[in-house]
Amino acid sequence: MNRPLIEICAGSLASAAAAQAGGADRIELCAELPLGGITPSRETILAAKEKIRIPVFVLVRPRGDNFIYSEEELETMLADIAFCKSAGVDGFVFGVLDEKNEIDPGPNKLLLEAAAPLPCTFHRAFDLCADALQSLNLLHQLGFTRLLSSGQSSSAIEGAALLGELVKRNLLTVMPGGGVREENIATLLRLTKAKEFHSALLDHPAGILRQERVRNFKQLLEAAARDSA
Repeated sequence: MNRPLIEICAGSLASAAAAQAGGADRIELCAELPLGGITPSRETILAAKEKIRIPVFVLVRPRGDNFIYSEEELETMLADIAFCKSAGVDGFVFGVLDEKNEIDPGPNKLLLEAAAPLPCTFHRAFDLCADALQSLNLLHQLGFTRLLSSGQSSSAIEGAALLGELVKRNLLTVMPGGGVREENIATLLRLTKAKEFHSALLDHPAGILRQERVRNFKQLLEAAARDSA
């Protein structure tokens, strides 16, 4: 029985440490979760790499709001990627859209080249795109290794049918995220057949993660994987 991996979205070093203690497999490190997450401070990144043993992927997003970035913002993102690589991070999470909310190949390719050879996740900006399957193909062609998505719905459980279809394409790792919780993880696993899941496991965005909640989530996911084997 292969248990799907658990990625915890950690908005602080304390949450990252709790996720690790609870048995998470990977951290998405960010700041300002109430804004949907932005790039964490350099101090936080350095501290995380000193204290966290599991893989740390860093969110590269200079601000909240949309995913259409100016030249200056892209320069900031490139500088953040360079710093993170020097700090020894394990991967990146980012995504750039154009004015039509479609994947913008040029800027994404630029960021991917800067991040190479580290793996990169395209985040939930994907859920704004008009054609999910076409967008998935483009992400594969660009060189992303992973997609974080709620299935173009407000939550992963609502978008489970599309997520399952994206998983079936087997082009890159599709990771359901958005409202992934203890009460729906078994259903999500059954409907999507995903091999990785993403959650902050917080009662509200400004909260601090409890390691016991991660441990409980992991146990529920293991049980669901056994039942579906």
